[in-house]
Amino acid sequence: MKKLRIIFMGTPEFAVATLERLVDAGHIVVGVVTAPDKPAGRGRKLQQPAVKTYAMSRGLPVLQPANLKDPDFVRQLQDLGANLQVVVAFRMLPRVVWQMPEYGTFNLHASLLPDYRGAAPINWAIMNGETETGVTTFFIDEKIDTGAIILQQRLPVGPDETAGSLHDKLMEAGAGLVLETVRSIEQGKLRVQEQRIRANLKAAPKIEPASCHIDWERPVQEVYNHIRGLSPYPGAWTTLYNEGEAIHTKIYRGSVIHEPHDLQHGHIVSTRKDMRIAGKGGFIVAEEIQLAGKRRMKVREVLNGLKIEKLAYML
Repeated sequence: MKKLRIIFMGTPEFAVATLERLVDAGHIVVGVVTAPDKPAGRGRKLQQPAVKTYAMSRGLPVLQPANLKDPDFVRQLQDLGANLQVVVAFRMLPRVVWQMPEYGTFNLHASLLPDYRGAAPINWAIMNGETETGVTTFFIDEKIDTGAIILQQRLPVGPDETAGSLHDKLMEAGAGLVLETVRSIEQGKLRVQEQRIRANLKAAPKIEPASCHIDWERPVQEVYNHIRGLSPYPGAWTTLYNEGEAIHTKIYRGSVIHEPHDLQHGHIVSTRKDMRIAGKGGFIVAEEIQLAGKRRMKVREVLNGLKIEKLAYML
């Protein structure tokens, strides 16, 4: 059996579950690489990445390079003497880094590759109405998410799943898959498969503010998928009007009603208790929203204080 010395690379909470699983399983983690601390909040105080917080709690050495090609950082990596690198929710690595260890560098990706390569696979899977997704481990190469696949695990996507709930499921499944991948390498039972390229591969680019805008002319099921695929972050948005004032509004939670109507798309039907917005072939029932400058609230709370006009304008 191979004796592995692992360097772990990751930044957000999604990566912490995997690092914790490796440590708890008794694997030797000789170092952790994560992003530099960043200012956050109104006070702009430095906030450390979730991975750093966990690593320090377990006494693991932490490196936070600003430049992954920096010779000093590369030398520090070499000095740690790792023979395997595990990457979860980190940035693109230069060749000098991913080629360094004897047994290579593998990454965990939150999709069934080769579909949904890119920065936001969880969001796009839901936004596109997928009923199944999964996690993949693969060896890193020169391009983004293109390396040879090691293992995959499939998971169902519920009809009312949000990006937040799916994130948590894939985080746990991914941690287990990484552990299984490490064991396969350790036991010399590794088998890999090159990614099969199709003409209709689905992509998962970074979510931009413009792609969060709700288009009420789309079929209502697509609008619903759009909302839940961006909840809780970064949030699908539309524009509501209160006594002529345009209010940038995020919709975080709702439901869909498939029902024929002759209303203009974007038309709002509201009472003191609920708010329905007409789309193609039905309505979105908004249940939890956030008006610009306000906290996230249930629609009933919002309707008590506003007189929402009849149309959500598409800006």
